Amino acid sequence: MLISVSLENWMSFRDPTRFSMVASRERQHGERVAKISKFNTRILPIAAIYGGNASGKTNFFKALNFAKLLVVKGTQPDSPLPVETFRLDSASDNKPTRFSFEILINETLYEFAFAVTTGAIVEEQLTVITSSSEKELYRRHNNTIKFEPSLQKDSFLQFAFQGTRDNQLFLTNAISQKVETFRPVYDWFKDTLDLIAPDSRFEPFEQFLDDRHPLYPAMNAMLRELDTGIDHLGSEEMPIDHTPLSEPMKRLLQEEVKEGTSVRLMSGRNDRFVFTRRNNKLTARKLVSYHTKSDGTDAKFEMHQESDGSQRVIDLLPAFLELADSRRSKVFIIDEVDRSLHTLLTRKLLEAYLAGCSSESRSQLLFTTHDVLLMDQLLLRRDEMWIAERKSSGSSRLTSFSEYKDVRNDKDIRKSYLQGRLGGIPRILSGNTFANLNTKGQEAG
Repeated sequence: MLISVSLENWMSFRDPTRFSMVASRERQHGERVAKISKFNTRILPIAAIYGGNASGKTNFFKALNFAKLLVVKGTQPDSPLPVETFRLDSASDNKPTRFSFEILINETLYEFAFAVTTGAIVEEQLTVITSSSEKELYRRHNNTIKFEPSLQKDSFLQFAFQGTRDNQLFLTNAISQKVETFRPVYDWFKDTLDLIAPDSRFEPFEQFLDDRHPLYPAMNAMLRELDTGIDHLGSEEMPIDHTPLSEPMKRLLQEEVKEGTSVRLMSGRNDRFVFTRRNNKLTARKLVSYHTKSDGTDAKFEMHQESDGSQRVIDLLPAFLELADSRRSKVFIIDEVDRSLHTLLTRKLLEAYLAGCSSESRSQLLFTTHDVLLMDQLLLRRDEMWIAERKSSGSSRLTSFSEYKDVRNDKDIRKSYLQGRLGGIPRILSGNTFANLNTKGQEAG
């Protein structure tokens, strides 16, 4: 689970900013809040970030995506790090960008922090926290590192650090060198943290291709419930030569897809393919949808023939179904969850997820949105709703609704938000610009 994340000098976030999933003392919807008895704390299952355009919502999403890629994918030798500092004051240019994550993994709490410039990792720290103490496993500062006493004796750790490039996290290199001590933290970034951008297509769509998959009936039932017009999804098998891919791509797949392995791929028309080699033959399965005709038979549709909203539902459903699996511990972060979706459809997805949350749940959903109809205390707690706001300096800040003392349980916070009492709305200047444009248009006519 994500406990908190802090960042500084990243894009529009100039000042130290902390985002926390720790529940307040609020009792509303308390039955769905995860209880972590070992640390005598409660962790929220969901968080919504509202705000106007250019308020910092997507910059926050990009910060988490940058951190994940830096941990999991690493860097190339001598390549600059794609750090984006705050650009509206010259002092920030010479300061490092800082990140800090508090994460819960199998009831163990870790804090992982690092500071980066475009040229190097200048600081890095990993701490394990118990209910009674904190143990700093290692602390890195530029070209030096200090290990916790029990790890100091491990000469291979020193060897692994000597092989860590200036622009590379020690955590990432240690895992590549088969150091298992820090693997839980690396695996959390790799396997638990999932980010879905507005224009990204969620990868595990092959679940929709196999009617033997345990989630296949549930996915198709939800497509019908959400009024997409789709009765069910399935696949169409074809030789690779019949796919709309370029010849160089087809040759590459012939070379790269080995016996018994599969590769996902999307075409420029949003068609989704899974390529598999069996018995030395490479075949493609394409995701297709089926609608019911008036006579009860099926009509097949290509994915690009479906509406943007239906395609977005198909992209998001695997994430929501993973969240609903009580055996999983996933953290999904979705930028613009409401993109191309009707507000009632978005709310249905959120309600379905929250209905399955309990004190034992360990999955979480964070999302950004412009949909103020989701700003409802019947749906979300005050501490589950945040405002991103751009200050007069141009820097962003995040504020939880629970920090506003006048936001009561019975208050229509949507009205207060739209009236500007909570911040985070566009500061649209009054003026005659549009009136003048209209006048000039009439004169031209």
